[in-house]
Amino acid sequence: MAIAGLGLLLVVQLLLSQRATLAASERWRPLIAATCSALMCELPPWREPLAFTMLARNVEQAGAPGVLAVTASFRNDARWPQPWPALRLSLSDVDGIPVAARVFQPDEYRGSGAAAEPLLAPGQSANVRFEVVEPTPEIVAFTFDFR
Repeated sequence: MAIAGLGLLLVVQLLLSQRATLAASERWRPLIAATCSALMCELPPWREPLAFTMLARNVEQAGAPGVLAVTASFRNDARWPQPWPALRLSLSDVDGIPVAARVFQPDEYRGSGAAAEPLLAPGQSANVRFEVVEPTPEIVAFTFDFR
């Protein structure tokens, strides 16, 4: 009986010590979440950038010359809540050659007046708008990636 109890304690200790790694696995996350819920430990947020779906996006001239207004709408299609993603915007010329690219962190594209909600719930959509300096007037195409 004592050996079984010690064995169980060892398994729980291993789960807790490796919870960040195990929680990143879709297979192990439900077990780790249940364990952490019972033992009141913290679980790192789920990260699955490929589970964000772009619903709409646009880059157009803003009110000032040499400034582009960027708008995007996206949804979290992951099974669990996850942090706001970093957005990579790439601007290309008429030949499809990338002219400029930048990764925007959530605090950059959400703005100072954004709600302090750190996670997007499963199925939750978000709309963002920000401005960038136009690197050259020959920009005709753009792409977004989630990081």
